[in-house]
Amino acid sequence: MIAYKCAKCGKNVDIDTERMGIRCPYCGGKIFYKERGTIAKKLKAR
Repeated sequence: MIAYKCAKCGKNVDIDTERMGIRCPYCGGKIFYKERGTIAKKLKAR
């Protein structure tokens, strides 16, 4: 299972990637964002 955040209600949701037709159990939303860490990446300019 992978933790995602619902775009509609903002709650954290554990999603089983094996299933089709994923919906938020709290609000029924279908759009999710993957949680990212708080570490910032440094890039060198060319």
